[in-house]
Amino acid sequence: MDKMDVMKYLDSTFSGFKAESVPSSAKFVSGKVRDIFTTEAGLVLSTTDRISAFDRILSTIPFKGEILNRLSLFWFENTGNIIPNHISEKITARTIAVKKCEVLPVEVVVRGYLTGSAWRDYQEGKAVSGIELPSGMKMNQRFDTPLLTPSTKAEQGEHDMPISSAEIVSTGLVEEGLWRKVEKTALELFEFGSDTLASRGLILVDTKYEFGLLGGELVIVDEMHTPDSSRIWYADTYPELFNAGGKQREIDKEYLRQWLIEEKNFMGKGEIPQIPDEVRLEVSNRYIQAFEQITGEEFIPESLSSEDEIKAIIAYLKT
Repeated sequence: MDKMDVMKYLDSTFSGFKAESVPSSAKFVSGKVRDIFTTEAGLVLSTTDRISAFDRILSTIPFKGEILNRLSLFWFENTGNIIPNHISEKITARTIAVKKCEVLPVEVVVRGYLTGSAWRDYQEGKAVSGIELPSGMKMNQRFDTPLLTPSTKAEQGEHDMPISSAEIVSTGLVEEGLWRKVEKTALELFEFGSDTLASRGLILVDTKYEFGLLGGELVIVDEMHTPDSSRIWYADTYPELFNAGGKQREIDKEYLRQWLIEEKNFMGKGEIPQIPDEVRLEVSNRYIQAFEQITGEEFIPESLSSEDEIKAIIAYLKT
């Protein structure tokens, strides 16, 4: 799709459900990006077009929900040999039914490069999730081996907080044997994602994973290797830009974060700034570009109108 096509959809994004439209048979929770319905059979996850940064919901982005959902399905289908997932079935392009899992109370972040919040902490002399990094590192420098840097899960509107692996075990958040399996699996997933993206001329810079237990078995949940959960750079220009100390070319939502910081001095506190249409359009095109480069397929929208999406989910919930 080109920018002219996307412009037509700026005013028809899917912002999600209102609680009063949900059947009484389902429990409804609205998250930062997903609307979650709990039924006796399991959960239904509807990925809206809402976009968040710094743990605040900011605006909506055309096709974002569909792209996130379809990308996650792509990765889940290709990582079953590493770890099972929670998918039951696809309902619409943006909505899936999943099995109920006991979700672990930490997010697992794997970092291949010193950038983002890790770079900001490093500049301030702080450890990164309890990991002391060597002196003299440069912005966007590749680590010799990827770092696993967990964080706590914050309530909506609050910030996730870094936590060390040692603290996770010592405080009893996750039992030690299970946590070691989580660490090993996260690094295997990151290696697979990195190799896959490298074959497409991309770098998986860092990403987050969420894990759960299903019948006592470790599973991957939520999303995987999407522009919301990952930072992705172009490989061809990385060396030149790194040596020059410049910003990397990216196809993830870090573009929006940087726009908020540089243009609005916004990092999550205070009033949320209005996001101009030209910025929303650029973010949408980056999501589309990410989909096409990761999957090797042209992005052809499948998502329903907001009205039809709501009807389809309500019909599913009633069955």
